[in-house]
Amino acid sequence: MKSLPMGVVIFMMLTMSSAISNALVNNDEITVATLDTEYQAAVQKNDAATMDRILADDFVLVTGKGKTFSKTDLLNEARAKNVKYERQEDSNQKVRIWGNTAVVTALLWAKGSDHGKPFEYKLWFSDTYVRTPTGWRYVFGQASLPLPEEPRLMERASLDKVKNSIISSYRH
Repeated sequence: MKSLPMGVVIFMMLTMSSAISNALVNNDEITVATLDTEYQAAVQKNDAATMDRILADDFVLVTGKGKTFSKTDLLNEARAKNVKYERQEDSNQKVRIWGNTAVVTALLWAKGSDHGKPFEYKLWFSDTYVRTPTGWRYVFGQASLPLPEEPRLMERASLDKVKNSIISSYRH
Protein backbone atom coordinates (compact mmCIF):
# COMPACT_ATOMS: atom_id res chain seq x y z
CA MET A 1 0.00 0.00 0.00
CA LYS A 2 1.37 3.39 -1.01
CA SER A 3 1.40 6.28 1.41
CA LEU A 4 0.61 9.85 0.41
CA PRO A 5 3.38 12.44 0.32
CA MET A 6 3.54 14.51 3.53
CA GLY A 7 2.67 17.74 1.64
CA VAL A 8 -0.58 16.21 0.38
CA VAL A 9 -1.49 14.97 3.87
CA ILE A 10 -0.85 18.43 5.38
CA PHE A 11 -2.87 20.11 2.62
CA MET A 12 -5.81 17.73 3.22
CA MET A 13 -5.70 18.34 6.97
CA LEU A 14 -5.67 22.11 6.48
CA THR A 15 -8.54 21.92 4.01
CA MET A 16 -10.63 19.78 6.38
CA SER A 17 -9.79 22.06 9.29
CA SER A 18 -10.88 25.11 7.27
CA ALA A 19 -14.15 23.40 6.26
CA ILE A 20 -14.89 22.49 9.87
CA SER A 21 -14.09 26.04 11.01
CA ASN A 22 -16.40 27.52 8.33
CA ALA A 23 -19.20 25.14 9.36
CA LEU A 24 -18.84 26.22 13.01
CA VAL A 25 -18.94 29.91 12.06
CA ASN A 26 -22.04 29.32 9.92
CA ASN A 27 -23.68 27.47 12.82
CA ASP A 28 -22.84 30.37 15.17
CA GLU A 29 -24.27 32.86 12.66
CA ILE A 30 -27.53 30.92 12.53
CA THR A 31 -27.64 30.57 16.33
CA VAL A 32 -27.04 34.30 16.94
CA ALA A 33 -29.46 35.37 14.18
CA THR A 34 -32.15 33.16 15.68
CA LEU A 35 -31.44 34.47 19.18
CA ASP A 36 -31.61 38.10 18.04
CA THR A 37 -34.90 37.46 16.22
CA GLU A 38 -36.22 35.77 19.37
CA TYR A 39 -35.16 38.82 21.39
CA GLN A 40 -37.00 41.22 19.03
CA ALA A 41 -40.14 39.06 19.31
CA ALA A 42 -39.85 39.09 23.12
CA VAL A 43 -39.64 42.90 23.11
CA GLN A 44 -42.76 43.09 20.94
CA LYS A 45 -44.67 40.86 23.40
CA ASN A 46 -43.17 42.50 26.53
CA ASP A 47 -41.90 39.01 27.41
CA ALA A 48 -39.56 39.88 30.30
CA ALA A 49 -38.69 36.22 30.99
CA THR A 50 -37.28 35.66 27.49
CA MET A 51 -35.52 39.03 27.51
CA ASP A 52 -33.97 38.16 30.90
CA ARG A 53 -32.66 34.84 29.54
CA ILE A 54 -31.03 36.48 26.49
CA LEU A 55 -29.63 39.68 28.04
CA ALA A 56 -26.32 39.61 29.91
CA ASP A 57 -26.49 40.93 33.47
CA ASP A 58 -24.21 43.87 32.56
CA PHE A 59 -26.06 44.64 29.31
CA VAL A 60 -26.11 48.26 28.04
CA LEU A 61 -28.17 49.83 25.25
CA VAL A 62 -27.13 53.21 23.83
CA THR A 63 -29.76 55.02 21.77
CA GLY A 64 -29.12 57.42 18.92
CA LYS A 65 -29.80 60.30 21.30
CA GLY A 66 -27.11 59.06 23.71
CA LYS A 67 -29.46 57.74 26.39
CA THR A 68 -28.41 54.48 28.03
CA PHE A 69 -30.52 51.62 29.36
CA SER A 70 -29.49 48.64 31.49
CA LYS A 71 -30.93 45.15 31.57
CA THR A 72 -32.97 46.15 34.63
CA ASP A 73 -34.37 49.19 32.80
CA LEU A 74 -35.52 47.08 29.85
CA LEU A 75 -37.01 44.33 32.01
CA ASN A 76 -38.89 46.87 34.14
CA GLU A 77 -40.23 48.52 30.97
CA ALA A 78 -41.42 45.16 29.64
CA ARG A 79 -43.10 44.25 32.93
CA ALA A 80 -44.87 47.63 33.12
CA LYS A 81 -46.29 47.02 29.60
CA ASN A 82 -46.56 50.77 28.95
CA VAL A 83 -45.21 50.22 25.44
CA LYS A 84 -47.50 48.24 23.17
CA TYR A 85 -46.09 47.15 19.83
CA GLU A 86 -47.99 46.54 16.63
CA ARG A 87 -44.65 45.94 14.91
CA GLN A 88 -41.16 45.22 16.19
CA GLU A 89 -39.56 43.68 13.12
CA ASP A 90 -36.11 43.76 11.67
CA SER A 91 -34.90 43.29 8.12
CA ASN A 92 -31.54 43.28 6.36
CA GLN A 93 -30.14 41.27 9.26
CA LYS A 94 -26.43 40.47 8.98
CA VAL A 95 -24.43 38.50 11.55
CA ARG A 96 -20.65 38.71 11.74
CA ILE A 97 -18.62 36.39 13.97
CA TRP A 98 -15.16 37.07 15.40
CA GLY A 99 -14.21 34.22 17.70
CA ASN A 100 -16.44 34.48 20.77
CA THR A 101 -18.04 37.76 19.69
CA ALA A 102 -20.90 38.27 17.25
CA VAL A 103 -22.35 41.51 15.92
CA VAL A 104 -25.82 41.68 14.41
CA THR A 105 -26.78 44.66 12.27
CA ALA A 106 -30.32 45.16 11.03
CA LEU A 107 -32.96 47.70 10.12
CA LEU A 108 -35.72 47.85 12.75
CA TRP A 109 -39.29 48.93 12.06
CA ALA A 110 -41.17 49.69 15.28
CA LYS A 111 -44.79 50.82 15.50
CA GLY A 112 -47.06 51.04 18.51
CA SER A 113 -47.82 53.29 21.45
CA ASP A 114 -45.89 54.42 24.52
CA HIS A 115 -48.17 55.40 27.43
CA GLY A 116 -50.95 55.74 24.84
CA LYS A 117 -48.94 58.01 22.54
CA PRO A 118 -48.50 56.50 19.05
CA PHE A 119 -45.07 56.07 17.49
CA GLU A 120 -43.62 54.64 14.31
CA TYR A 121 -40.02 54.71 13.18
CA LYS A 122 -37.27 52.82 11.44
CA LEU A 123 -33.68 52.78 12.63
CA TRP A 124 -30.48 50.81 12.22
CA PHE A 125 -29.09 48.90 15.16
CA SER A 126 -26.07 46.83 16.09
CA ASP A 127 -26.39 44.15 18.74
CA THR A 128 -23.27 42.56 20.21
CA TYR A 129 -23.36 39.02 21.55
CA VAL A 130 -20.62 37.18 23.47
CA ARG A 131 -20.25 33.42 23.80
CA THR A 132 -20.35 32.43 27.47
CA PRO A 133 -20.11 29.00 29.12
CA THR A 134 -23.94 28.93 29.10
CA GLY A 135 -24.37 30.10 25.49
CA TRP A 136 -24.55 33.37 23.58
CA ARG A 137 -25.61 36.48 25.57
CA TYR A 138 -26.68 39.89 24.30
CA VAL A 139 -24.20 42.29 25.95
CA PHE A 140 -24.43 45.60 24.08
CA GLY A 141 -26.85 47.33 21.75
CA GLN A 142 -26.52 50.57 19.85
CA ALA A 143 -29.27 52.22 17.83
CA SER A 144 -29.18 55.00 15.28
CA LEU A 145 -31.47 57.97 15.39
CA PRO A 146 -34.81 57.23 13.72
CA LEU A 147 -34.48 57.47 9.95
CA PRO A 148 -36.31 60.23 8.08
CA GLU A 149 -39.76 59.15 6.98
CA GLU A 150 -40.02 57.91 3.44
CA PRO A 151 -42.33 59.98 1.26
CA ARG A 152 -45.76 58.40 1.00
CA LEU A 153 -46.91 57.02 -2.35
CA MET A 154 -48.94 60.14 -3.28
CA GLU A 155 -46.13 62.42 -2.16
CA ARG A 156 -43.70 60.41 -4.30
CA ALA A 157 -46.01 60.72 -7.30
CA SER A 158 -46.20 64.48 -6.76
CA LEU A 159 -42.43 64.71 -6.40
CA ASP A 160 -41.99 62.70 -9.59
CA LYS A 161 -44.32 65.12 -11.45
CA VAL A 162 -42.34 68.11 -10.20
CA LYS A 163 -39.04 66.45 -11.11
CA ASN A 164 -40.31 65.55 -14.59
CA SER A 165 -41.66 69.08 -15.07
CA ILE A 166 -38.28 70.56 -14.17
CA ILE A 167 -36.46 68.15 -16.50
CA SER A 168 -38.91 68.97 -19.33
CA SER A 169 -38.41 72.70 -18.87
CA TYR A 170 -34.65 72.30 -19.34
CA ARG A 171 -35.12 70.26 -22.51
CA HIS A 172 -37.23 72.92 -24.25
